[in-house]
Amino acid sequence: MKEGKSFEISKYQVLEAYKRVKANHGAGGIDEMDFTEFEKDFKNNLYKLWNRMSSGSYFPLPVRGVEIPKRNGKKRLLGIPTITDRVAQMVVRMNFEPLVEPKFCSNSYGYRPGRSAIDAVGITRKRCWKMAWVIEFDIKGMFDNIDHELMMKAIQAHTDCKWILLYIERLLKAPIMMADGSSEERNSGIPQGGVISPVLANLFMHYTFDLWMERQYTQNHGVRYADDGVIHCRTKETAERLLEALKKRMVTCKLEIHPDKTRIVYCRSDRYPGRHEHESFDFLGYTFRRRLVKSENGKFFNSFTPAVSKSAGQNLKNKIRDIRQSNKILSLEKLAGIMNPILRGWSNYFSKFCASEARKVLNYVNHTLIRCIRFKYKTIKRSKAKAYRYLIRIAKAQPNLFYHWKMGIRPTVG
Repeated sequence: MKEGKSFEISKYQVLEAYKRVKANHGAGGIDEMDFTEFEKDFKNNLYKLWNRMSSGSYFPLPVRGVEIPKRNGKKRLLGIPTITDRVAQMVVRMNFEPLVEPKFCSNSYGYRPGRSAIDAVGITRKRCWKMAWVIEFDIKGMFDNIDHELMMKAIQAHTDCKWILLYIERLLKAPIMMADGSSEERNSGIPQGGVISPVLANLFMHYTFDLWMERQYTQNHGVRYADDGVIHCRTKETAERLLEALKKRMVTCKLEIHPDKTRIVYCRSDRYPGRHEHESFDFLGYTFRRRLVKSENGKFFNSFTPAVSKSAGQNLKNKIRDIRQSNKILSLEKLAGIMNPILRGWSNYFSKFCASEARKVLNYVNHTLIRCIRFKYKTIKRSKAKAYRYLIRIAKAQPNLFYHWKMGIRPTVG
């Protein structure tokens, strides 16, 4: 430890933390400083942060409150720290995450290295074939309502490092400043948008739900991704009892199960006949329900399986439509440059299960391109058929121009 420094934090850790933060991009905080501005005085900015953190005098600025729309029309409040504070959070995360990540349960999938949402969808699919009933649940305002006292107890169970405890507590209490200049103190919750927030949320839910399930309900596997989750049960009666226990457990931990997003679902299929009020559920963008599928030997049967949800499909259509409306005179090549990153990410995720449903949604892009062509070229403006023939020629000449064309989803005569 350097003379006069309270905590042993290396300059290398601060530099490495900055590299990781920059790789994740992101907007600036309340100081409105972006990465270009930060790097104008790069060495001095990092040195000041290191000096403050290692001496115990680091205090984060308020986070910038940004409201983003949700699919249900409501808004989610993000708390965006400054670049300096994101680097500080990353320094803490780099030292704290290795202490807790190995302790997390196997059924926790959100924000964890080597695990993904598609992994959670896959294991849920398999378990729906083995158990006829599912509890679909959502935790109401989880990030906003996590109790700070309980959170710190969970952290203290894994480290006694004074500077980690000190800075996590300060980061938790950092006020949130809204666009109108008003400031709001935080006595609970973890700001969505913070670098360390996913790790802290997972730690809190590790004790609140994951470990509780493993100890109390060994026969009922739960799958959780952040504040969304499912629990598999063999009978309806078991599901009803477990749901009541889950509600009580959340109250004990000062959280609440969302009443409108939580229900018991029957995994209806050829294996599980009969009917129930709820026979489908949405999880991580996929809708699980009874579908007609084809076996390896060519026979058709009814299986309870996932495919892209209507809301996820509509979300892609909205993005593509907005691109078209904002770039009406661009060439197809330039449109491809804008659309392809969106198409690639969406396709790679939603083509994993029941790809035929995803392909139907992706065909919408071809219809959008027809509109672009008809708007741009006066000679074919009045003829939809001519526009289709023109796009077909382009697709044959440049089959890799759009990402969905590479997948074989090319225009045909409409």
